[in-house]
Amino acid sequence: MACSLVQFSCFQDLQATRDFLFPHLREETPSGAARQDPSKPAIWADDDWGAWEETESQEPFYQQEEEGTTCKTQKCSWLQDCVLSLSPTNDLMVIAREQKAVFLVPKWKHSDKGKEEMQFAVGWSGSLNVEEGECVTSVLCIPLASQKRSSTGRPDWTCIVVGFTSGYVRFYTENGVLLLAQLLNEDLVLQLKCRTYEIPRHPGVTEQNEELSILYPSAIVTIDGFSLFQSLRACRNQVAKAAASGNENIQPPPLSYKKWGLQDVDTIIDHASVGIMTLSSFDQMKTASNIGGFNAAIKNSPPAMSQYITVGANPFSGFFYALEGSTQPLLSHVALAVASKLTSALFNAASGWLGWKSKHEEEAVQKQKPKVEPATPLAVRFGLPDSRRHGESICLSPCNTLAAATDDFGRVILLDVARGIAIRMWKGYRDAQIGWIQIVEDLHERVPEKVDLSPFGNNQCPSRVAQFLAIYAPRRGILEVWSTQQGPRVGAFNVGKHCRLLYPGYKIMGLNNVTSQNWQPQTYQICLVDPVSGSMKTVNVPFHLALSDKKSQRAKDLHLAKKLAILLKTKSSTPDLLESEIKELILDIKYPATKKQALESILASERLPFSCLRNITQTLMDTLQNQELESVDEGLQQLCANKLKLLHLYESVTKLNSLDLHSSTPFSDDDLAVLLRLDEKELLKLQSLLEKYKQEIARTSVRFSSDKDDTLPVKTFLEHLESENDVINIKKISEEEYVALGSFFFWKCLHGESSTEDMCHTLESAGLSPQLLLSLLLSVWLSKEKDVLDKPQSVCCLHTMISLLSKMKVAIDETWDSQSVSPWWQQMRTACIQSENNGAALLSAHVGHSIAVQISNNLTEKKFSQTVLGADSEGLTDSWEALSLDTEYWKLLLKQLEDCLILQTLLHSKVNTQPSKVSLLQTEPLPKLSVRKLLEGGKGGIADSVAKWIFKQDFNPAVLNLADKERNVENPDEPREGINRGFLEVLEVNMDIGALSDLLHLAYKQFPCSLEQDVLHAHCCWEYVVQWNKDPEEARFLVRSIEHLKHILSAHVQNGIALMMWNTFLVKRFSAATYLMDKVGKSPKERLCRRDVGMSDTAMVSFLGSCLDLLQTLMEADVARDEMQVPVLDTEDAWLSVEGPVSIVELALEQKHIHYPLVEHHSILCWVLCAILKFALKTVKPLSLFDSKGKNAFFKDLTSIQLLPSGEMDPNFISVRQQFLLKVVSAAVQTQHSVAKNEDPSEEAVPTAFERDYNWPVLAVDLAHHLQVSADVVRRHYVGELYSYGVDHLGEEAILQVQDKEVLASQLLVLIGQRLAYVLFHSQTKQGLELLARLSPTLCTWLKAMDTHGLQNTSVPIATTAKLVNKVIELLPENHGQYSLALHLIEAVEAISIPIS
Repeated sequence: MACSLVQFSCFQDLQATRDFLFPHLREETPSGAARQDPSKPAIWADDDWGAWEETESQEPFYQQEEEGTTCKTQKCSWLQDCVLSLSPTNDLMVIAREQKAVFLVPKWKHSDKGKEEMQFAVGWSGSLNVEEGECVTSVLCIPLASQKRSSTGRPDWTCIVVGFTSGYVRFYTENGVLLLAQLLNEDLVLQLKCRTYEIPRHPGVTEQNEELSILYPSAIVTIDGFSLFQSLRACRNQVAKAAASGNENIQPPPLSYKKWGLQDVDTIIDHASVGIMTLSSFDQMKTASNIGGFNAAIKNSPPAMSQYITVGANPFSGFFYALEGSTQPLLSHVALAVASKLTSALFNAASGWLGWKSKHEEEAVQKQKPKVEPATPLAVRFGLPDSRRHGESICLSPCNTLAAATDDFGRVILLDVARGIAIRMWKGYRDAQIGWIQIVEDLHERVPEKVDLSPFGNNQCPSRVAQFLAIYAPRRGILEVWSTQQGPRVGAFNVGKHCRLLYPGYKIMGLNNVTSQNWQPQTYQICLVDPVSGSMKTVNVPFHLALSDKKSQRAKDLHLAKKLAILLKTKSSTPDLLESEIKELILDIKYPATKKQALESILASERLPFSCLRNITQTLMDTLQNQELESVDEGLQQLCANKLKLLHLYESVTKLNSLDLHSSTPFSDDDLAVLLRLDEKELLKLQSLLEKYKQEIARTSVRFSSDKDDTLPVKTFLEHLESENDVINIKKISEEEYVALGSFFFWKCLHGESSTEDMCHTLESAGLSPQLLLSLLLSVWLSKEKDVLDKPQSVCCLHTMISLLSKMKVAIDETWDSQSVSPWWQQMRTACIQSENNGAALLSAHVGHSIAVQISNNLTEKKFSQTVLGADSEGLTDSWEALSLDTEYWKLLLKQLEDCLILQTLLHSKVNTQPSKVSLLQTEPLPKLSVRKLLEGGKGGIADSVAKWIFKQDFNPAVLNLADKERNVENPDEPREGINRGFLEVLEVNMDIGALSDLLHLAYKQFPCSLEQDVLHAHCCWEYVVQWNKDPEEARFLVRSIEHLKHILSAHVQNGIALMMWNTFLVKRFSAATYLMDKVGKSPKERLCRRDVGMSDTAMVSFLGSCLDLLQTLMEADVARDEMQVPVLDTEDAWLSVEGPVSIVELALEQKHIHYPLVEHHSILCWVLCAILKFALKTVKPLSLFDSKGKNAFFKDLTSIQLLPSGEMDPNFISVRQQFLLKVVSAAVQTQHSVAKNEDPSEEAVPTAFERDYNWPVLAVDLAHHLQVSADVVRRHYVGELYSYGVDHLGEEAILQVQDKEVLASQLLVLIGQRLAYVLFHSQTKQGLELLARLSPTLCTWLKAMDTHGLQNTSVPIATTAKLVNKVIELLPENHGQYSLALHLIEAVEAISIPIS
């Protein structure tokens, strides 16, 4: 056992604290980063790249390097410029600099490794200065004890004491609330130190009172701890009351204090308040003789004095003594110095309090500083004069007998407080930081092997206390631990050059000799804060390191233990010599605890052979047995006996495994059937299932080569097992280690290569329970599934081993009967239920069932033989099987395992071999199944597993329906061809149709209820939409989900699933898409779509089409559900005990009825959005087509009753809607019939999911009815667009749907005029001018007024236009105003069509 540096906490974000206290460090980081090339890593700065090339400019480079080094050092060493204080109870930490301070509080959080650890996080931060220009010089965190009787030993709260350059001392709560503030001296505060109550170790030691000491450059102020404790509690209560009542003008009471003016000292840097001391009579007379001479007067009782030690300059260390409780002088010159003001200075009322006032009042008071009481002079008694040496710090030991001081020469000086002399000096520790560690001896470690008659051999004697000095040298980055007073260095740690060593020197304030008896606060002694790693560490020092080598047998033992450790690591060619050396070393060790550690290290060695370990342990055991009983450690002897027992067991098992027996008797299927109690049909079925299962797992699983399964290192064997009270148990080990241990015992036996009877007898006699052996055996069997399935003879070996284990004494309870459940068989069934290797589990269940039936029959036969003759009973037991509760449980388990095996075979299969686009979500492996998982997966667990497999295969939903037709097929030969033909229609090429059909048919047969078509489609629908939600870019997943939804036959299930999909996954994205398109007024670009909707613009097109399909399906299901009955969800008999989450189908059936008009309202909006995206319409805001009622109803719960638009609509809305529909019709006709000059009409874009089934002009007419727009206007516009694009034959068909044909004829006249005008006026030829001359002036004027820019197709034949003119004349009545114009057009068309000669 040696010193150790242990981390007990860390910082959550120390950089944030640094940035708050040092803003210039925070500002340099981003600016420096901005100067670098962002394309390069941060470690390759531009300034460093060309450094070796610029040989001429070395000086600037070095200068820059030095500046960078200085900046880097400043960023790491910033903690050295701060004032730190950590509460000794580790409840609060304060880091302050100048006016700012940060309060850090501990919180329990999970680390990166998954373990809980305590991390300090910022609890409060801000500025503490009240007066302008004052800075923090010293901080203390003092935990205050709770006065409640039910306290757990933790402090009630922690007070923060802060000293300032202005001389003020202020007290704060953990939340930064100012409790009180007082000006004790008009000079800066140099140091704050605290002393808390400690129980005296000896009766002669003076009891020390609690005290807070405040050091100024020429004075020291002490505040009594008891009065301070009461005042702080009162102030805290007053602050709480003031905060509750809102009153801020509360005056806190003054503190009582003593103030001493330190004289005859040039400079004071630090101090230590030793406390009250009483001189012995000899010391009293010696002091009086040295100062007062021969005639000095001496009192009968020595006076009590408070001792103070300072470090600084001239003298380097000064010793001061202040009388306690009396004004009479101890010596004449002391009386002259202090008699005038000693009495009045003991307890003065403080003046000039601040706090609990308004800001303006505080500023007014601060301008007038309060009057400060003068200090009572106190001359230095003596010191250590050294004019060149300047002290920097002093640290008092916990027992107040020693003090360590540092100076500017890099020395650490150890002072004897009582004698006032330096007793030791360490050199080479410049800027050192020091602290003390006090260790109390553990009495149990003092007990030696032999009877010790010395006082220290008695357990009742008091514990000894050792003190160690911790020195941190930042220049060297090393933390050392030294034994005092003249002891050696006992520990050293490399910790870095930027740490801070914290040593509070106090514990909890507010305790006394009564309350501290049972108070055991968890306080630390020293703390090393590392700002680089953000960790907080402490040092653990064993007590025995304080003992010298002559007095400490433990030190000698530790030396032998280290020598043994080195010997175990060295390679030796002669094992016998190594064994003898190890024996000699372990026998020389005296302490039992060290000898235990040595034996454990020997047994944990990997280099020593088994024979060496056995001989060493046996030798040590023999030595202990030859010793006297009183001097033998029982724990060590028991450890040797237990390890020897395990070694003998290891030797026996190794010998049995090395025999290598081979059975020559063949093993047939008939033998297997008899062994498992199966008939020929059941055996063939079992073999068929296992063969399919083997094929699938062989194709999907990967097996790595491993070491021999029957070997196990002795080191590992001893680590896994423990022996106690003649019983061997297994420690908590991993599953792999558990299987390895079981393989060491049983793998040879399962292969028939070792004696099963001998192995079971050996293990039973060693103390292993049959339950433990059964667990090991099953773990090996279930984990080695591939091996046991390839070798059927292993089933016979398993049967033999379980039979032998069942015959052990404590395996099956003797009181077990057929009407109760045996814990033995229940253990085996539980292992099979939990196993994910279903093939091995099914075989082991058959073996267990066979043995259980055999044992049950034997017990029944014994009971039956008591009442009937033996011959009759034999005849009966051969022909019938005894009924028992265990047998029924076995049959249930066999059915469950068979179902699970078939399901697992299906999930392992892969039928789609065509290379296609596969998402990463589809490449994730499916989890393995077990009976336990299916029982805990709820009623929908089976369908959910199959749905995940279907998602992974991604085939057409029609496949499920076609495979389901085999359920009702009576003749399996003829319909198979028809079914396969149906498969060819819906499946891709290269898909194994027969395998898919067989697997699905088998699964449907095993699970007629769980895999019912609607249930399976519902789970598939949900699985696809869940996966789509993970990656919305995979639009085909949502399309496939809607396809499965449409295949659901029950309208109740369909309605519920669709409603859940809408509420859970679609409505939020749908509303985001709506608001985005309404904001931009057009089809949004990809960046906006990804930002608001979470998908690309192309994926959003498909998404809206799927939303439209879902809403349409939802409306259809709502209409159909009234004519259907609610389906009843059944469960297979073997799976009635399932527990777990509610099935998705059950949730769907619980959904409410939708409000049909509201769904229709959303579908209209979806149509609008689809049209905008489909045709890239601009300047269209979808929400502008609806009034306020319509807008408010959007995206509400579809089952709620919303106020929808009704009655006459505002003409302005109708006009906007009509313009939108006309745009849609124009865009649809343009998309379908526009023929660009440079575009091949055969090359058309592949339609998306919602385009291929919809005729947009027809949909526009349908939308016109819902939007209260005249449908005839839309039809007429559609006819006009068709003729404009020259598709006259479609236009003639569309005319039939128009009602107001007169208006249509007028519109078509304009279109005819545009065609003729283009022919006449755009062909500036002589023939064109002659044709124009033949026309009437009226017609010429009308044609000249035509705008031909709106004509989309100008190359329409004149004969086609002639047909259109005739059609218009048919539509116009003769009394129509434009009828004559139509007649003129006929003449014009005829004139144009007749060629000019």
